[in-house]
Amino acid sequence: MKNSNNLLYRMAWVLIAMITLQSCSDKFDDIDGQLNADDLDYTATEDMVQALVGSYYIIATRGWEEPLLLSVRGDDVNAGGLGDQQPFADTDNFVYAQGYWMYNSLWNIHYGDIVQLNTQIELIENFKDFADDSQIAMADQYIAEIKVMRAWLHFNLARVWSDVFIIESTQPDAEIAGGPVSKELMMQFISDQMDEAIPLLPNMRPNERTDVPGGVTRYTAYALKAMAHLEMEDYQGVADATAAIINSNRFSLHPDFYSLFKKPGELSDESIFELQFSDYGSSTGDTFYHLYAPFGPQGWTPARENASGGWGFYEPSMKFIKFMLDRGETERLETSVLFTDRGIAELQADPNYATLPAFVNNTTRDGDVINDYARALFASGKHYLPSVQLTDQRNDYAGGKNMIVMRYAEVLLMYAEALTRGASGSGMTADQAVNLVRARAGMPSVSGVSSDDVMDEKFAELGMEWGIRFYDMIRLDNYSELSYDGRTFTADKELLPYPQAQLDALPSLGGSGSDD
Repeated sequence: MKNSNNLLYRMAWVLIAMITLQSCSDKFDDIDGQLNADDLDYTATEDMVQALVGSYYIIATRGWEEPLLLSVRGDDVNAGGLGDQQPFADTDNFVYAQGYWMYNSLWNIHYGDIVQLNTQIELIENFKDFADDSQIAMADQYIAEIKVMRAWLHFNLARVWSDVFIIESTQPDAEIAGGPVSKELMMQFISDQMDEAIPLLPNMRPNERTDVPGGVTRYTAYALKAMAHLEMEDYQGVADATAAIINSNRFSLHPDFYSLFKKPGELSDESIFELQFSDYGSSTGDTFYHLYAPFGPQGWTPARENASGGWGFYEPSMKFIKFMLDRGETERLETSVLFTDRGIAELQADPNYATLPAFVNNTTRDGDVINDYARALFASGKHYLPSVQLTDQRNDYAGGKNMIVMRYAEVLLMYAEALTRGASGSGMTADQAVNLVRARAGMPSVSGVSSDDVMDEKFAELGMEWGIRFYDMIRLDNYSELSYDGRTFTADKELLPYPQAQLDALPSLGGSGSDD
């Protein structure tokens, strides 16, 4: 995040000082509202923006395990981490331990944040009682932004567990007692919420916002709506939502795929939703970082001295690498994968890959050398920040790097898929959408794209991002793709088991999802 955006996070610290942070509990409804509302002067309506800024802080403070667990079951990524976190490696192999702490953490943090976001909505509603007309309109926008963030958390939960709770209050006892809803109803809830939010949100790209640079806009809501309809296999709904983004003519692909995932690509014209982090460009003082170490190589020789390495818990799969080589991918493969010499040797042991392109080596174009390490053969390039892009004297692995959640390339490919599955589109043709993505990657244009072609393009473009590949294969019942490198995937492995701690604390989880 650039220095011009520092205000957003410096304001967050003002709010954080008012927050009573609570440790994770086994029962997510034990989490109380964060702000001491009795200490707030609701007549000072100019302060309601603090609740919005606090919401961005809440959504960005993801546990390190969350993106890993959401993604690890796909055929694009392996667990790595050899010798540590065995249940995480087992999860990658579709062997699930109901008591594993990561499952409970994902549930707790997501639901805890949902309740916290509901608290921020309540605070803004309280400010509205003393607001003038213009401030009421701004309050409605703030609430709409928070509802998009809240819906994204619900979306993740439904993908992982299917039947989960809709929580719209700060005291969710009644909602919990009513039981979980089905995945289908959750996705419809998300779609309906986005319909309510869209007219209240700024009609611009996130990076065009000057009040909260990179904040949620109506196009973030459209993208999440499309993702929900994709899960419902409502392809016309997908086409309509993505066409609204395409036809806005506001978005374009960042010209350089490699830099998209590094400092130059932050808050680009491609970004639709991005978690922002920073050390404010200073070698000392406050930082607001995501912990990227789990994604990084356990051993490296950084171009910039003293930069820390990672933990080796997130490994691009050999299947993904071979798929990319077979397609003649260069830019996207180099960007997505950090290679070790040991990994290259393993790849070349297959006679079909004895001769590799020159960019397949253990030194990145920014001069970082990825040494051999025990836990994995490869590391994720999309979660890598060149050591030379670290702020001086800041040594955390990928310290201050933003994390892209939704981007225009995914919108284009969702639109193309919807058209190949029978939807009608008003934005462009499926060929045009796919070829925009391919052109940026230096790939030749294609014509007459099929649904399979689009899924291959999504694999190449979106590999290792938020489990997109895994959930696509689940939606399509394409179990054969997930059965790779000795793994066997079956229908009963689609969902993680409810965490044992939640089953113990929430009896209503024992029933099936509500159809009401």
